[in-house]
Amino acid sequence: MIYRGLGLMSGSSLDGLDLALVEFQAEGAHWHYRIEVADCYPYSNEWQNKLRPATELNAKDYLQLHVDYGHYLGQQVNRFIQEKGLDYRVGLISSHGHTTFHQPATKLTAQLGDGAALAATTRLPVITDLRAMDVALGGQGAPIVPIGERLLFPSYAYFLNIGGIANLSLATDPYLGFDVCPANRVLNILAEQLGHTMDEGGALAQAGSVKQDLLEQLRQLEYYQRPAPKSLPNQFGTDVIVPMLLDSGHDIPNLLATYTEHIAEQIHRSLLSSGRTLVPGQLLITGGGAFNDHLIRQIAHHLQPIGITPVIPDAELVQYKEALIMAFIGVLRWRQENTVIESVTGASAPSIGGALWMGQEA
Repeated sequence: MIYRGLGLMSGSSLDGLDLALVEFQAEGAHWHYRIEVADCYPYSNEWQNKLRPATELNAKDYLQLHVDYGHYLGQQVNRFIQEKGLDYRVGLISSHGHTTFHQPATKLTAQLGDGAALAATTRLPVITDLRAMDVALGGQGAPIVPIGERLLFPSYAYFLNIGGIANLSLATDPYLGFDVCPANRVLNILAEQLGHTMDEGGALAQAGSVKQDLLEQLRQLEYYQRPAPKSLPNQFGTDVIVPMLLDSGHDIPNLLATYTEHIAEQIHRSLLSSGRTLVPGQLLITGGGAFNDHLIRQIAHHLQPIGITPVIPDAELVQYKEALIMAFIGVLRWRQENTVIESVTGASAPSIGGALWMGQEA
């Protein structure tokens, strides 16, 4: 059976909206995929300024933004279809939305991007609220990509996505996955202090030096002492980590050097404390952080003693793996198959997650 799903992904770094049209083929229990076309539509300053303070809005304004952003997503899908010549090729849309509130301890998770507005704008079937069912069942609702990793990339033992937040998956029995630490969002905020949108290739961090006092302070944060399953809200990076760094008195290159080392160190420490037997194997690294050469060298340095080798795939997979898996989760939801791995999230049961919005008459 062949499916064509369009995955939409908006990360906490607010760099833009990733769109990937993917063809999936199911052959028994085996899945194959092919990215037909993918792109990233950068957010305008206007939309960045709308999304960044979303959690500070009153209830009415927040719900209006939820609706407005849903229509915006639909407009970007229509633009994507027109620009790429994809008329009648999109079978369904699966939208992650833009995460605002994520508090699984109280069974709360919220992503902006109203599914009804998106479906009404595109006139296509839309699947949204991909995390909600898992959280309702007591799960972390994150990470949700391991279902795609397990079924689409069976040859890898470990997976690392370095986006606004870095998250790690271990293809063990049972499967394990969790958020490691804030990543690109913090690095980008620091780079912005020097007039850069990001630390290109890690060059600014490489010019600085690691400050051991600050590194030790970061290690002591309570989140790092918790066992998996666990997940992070976006605000942990912006409201906890960034003020700690800026209040330390160190200059920006040194802060970048220290925090880059912190990310690499936490990946290593997380693997060692995972409770799983670590076998030599390959770690597939995707997300914008895979383009940070200095960070990748630091990760490789930490992992070499335990026999884990970082692998950077082609640029398309690096950038669009999460959008690809959002599309795949939509296909699984359409087929009424489980979309999360409960051993990863800690939910009381597996679930078929996602709300389905039909954009046209049957």
